Amino acid sequence: METPPSDQVQWFATELAPHGPALRAYLHGFVNPSDIDDLMQETYVRLLRAFERGPVRHPRGLLFATARNAAHDLHRRRTTANTIPITEFVASRVFDSALNAAETTSRQQETDLLATAIAALPPRCREILVLRKFENLSHREIAEKLGISVHTVEAQLNKALHRCVDFFARHGLP
Repeated sequence: METPPSDQVQWFATELAPHGPALRAYLHGFVNPSDIDDLMQETYVRLLRAFERGPVRHPRGLLFATARNAAHDLHRRRTTANTIPITEFVASRVFDSALNAAETTSRQQETDLLATAIAALPPRCREILVLRKFENLSHREIAEKLGISVHTVEAQLNKALHRCVDFFARHGLP
């Protein structure tokens, strides 16, 4: 005797599974193809948990929003895991081997102060500043990478730059 499918299985089969191919195509715009299967699974798990908590009014919309959030979570985890200490990053671009000892020491102090100023920024400001000034991404590229608006990128970058200027002023630098 075969048991009838649970409400959850029925809901998945009728409301989520039909959108699988569209979801897969949608995720191609956010992540590497090798990550898509994992993100789809994560998305389905999140939605099934939501279903357990109560009725889901717009399953298709929630499916795509949840997939986008899962992709952003993956990106944040990888970005956090792959960070390079800012002192190493800045130093590699600032120093010129032809400088004398005094100039090298002065630049090292400036680099250390810059690294301290950047490290003191709120996380989102710091991330946007690094992407713009050190990775040379455009405002639009940053917005797409972080899943935020260009206006938010501009506002956060402006905030970061003002905070750095204030930091340098407090330390007696122009």
